[in-house]
Amino acid sequence: MKYDVIMFDADDTLFDFSISQTNALHNTFTQFGLPTGLVDYEADYKEISSVLWRELEQGLITTTELGVERFSRLFLANKLAIDAHRFSDAYLENLGKESHLIVGAEELCTQLGACRLVVITNGFTAVQRSRIASSPLVHTFEHIITSEEAGYEKPNTRIFDYVFSKLQIADTAKSRVLIVGDSLTSDIQGGINYGIDTCWFNPHRKENKLAIKSTYEIAGLMELWEVVKG
Repeated sequence: MKYDVIMFDADDTLFDFSISQTNALHNTFTQFGLPTGLVDYEADYKEISSVLWRELEQGLITTTELGVERFSRLFLANKLAIDAHRFSDAYLENLGKESHLIVGAEELCTQLGACRLVVITNGFTAVQRSRIASSPLVHTFEHIITSEEAGYEKPNTRIFDYVFSKLQIADTAKSRVLIVGDSLTSDIQGGINYGIDTCWFNPHRKENKLAIKSTYEIAGLMELWEVVKG
């Protein structure tokens, strides 16, 4: 094997976040008496959320703040008299129940059984642990590392320090570690910052318009097997 440790992002790398988010938003809006809320407000929500996740990567906001702020802004913009804290709590609870694997995720993780597999995510701790626990990947990962737990978000190098410490990996072993994720600015930039190899999961074959170059690029998860075995 070319790599001993594989760090996976969770959302849109192993888990289909689009389905999870859509279902969780619909269920939460329905709970709050807005059965057409997903149709009415999803576009605004995604725009607001996207801005806040970028701010999270830049260290301008915490995960906890993001969770409430996205709904505060959404409700303010649409003049909705809903408590953002209560809505956020309900949404995260619903999101934690949504566990939809990307095609090939289970097969790939089984194939990589000889490697140490880790999840490293900027997502919410309770949500990620709940989703993984209810999935076929429940016994797959040595550690599930979240930015909430580590105190730093990808691409900050300190979250990788935290992972290396957890796994008791020496800096000299960086050449044997690979990070896999769908985000150039979070996963790939984080790996570059830390000096480990990176694999951009790009299933929709998006054009890379950024000055962030991954070591590898794959469109299907099972392609990673060829990368890892060398």
